[in-house]
Amino acid sequence: MSVFHEFDDVDKFTVGTQGRPGARTFFLQIRAEGTRLAVKCEKQQAAAISQYLDKVLADLPPAEDRPIQGAMELSEPIDPLFVLGPIGLGYDRSNDRVLLQLEEMGEVDEDGEMVDDENRGHIRIYITRGQAAAFAKHAGQVIESGRPECQWCSSPMDPDGHACPRMN
Repeated sequence: MSVFHEFDDVDKFTVGTQGRPGARTFFLQIRAEGTRLAVKCEKQQAAAISQYLDKVLADLPPAEDRPIQGAMELSEPIDPLFVLGPIGLGYDRSNDRVLLQLEEMGEVDEDGEMVDDENRGHIRIYITRGQAAAFAKHAGQVIESGRPECQWCSSPMDPDGHACPRMN
């Protein structure tokens, strides 16, 4: 039986990490109707969601509601429901909400086809424009707080040192 959650009114939608730069694990976290869910994701997925939200918001009036500052941090414990696979994003003009559909990563056969597609987990949420703007801003900060880039080769530098191919 697959896991399916749908929330029309979300209290919190955020992204955060656990671990040190270079070995961080990214999580999306949703809180709605007394339920808190987490999904493990890739840095690139968080960045793609943030970029999409920025694009959608650029075509809409400025958001009036904004989450409380500091409310974007992950809440403990973080127990991911699944690992994020496909992401669906949209805007529903009828209720002035941004739609996000988060689907569990599924197994793929040797032909690249999904195996047992109907048993993957799904989370569908609707967030306000203010929540979308806050998520996009916070996601940018979380992503940028990783390892700094080397000024010579643009590769990430580890805290323990960096073997720059341009400096050898």
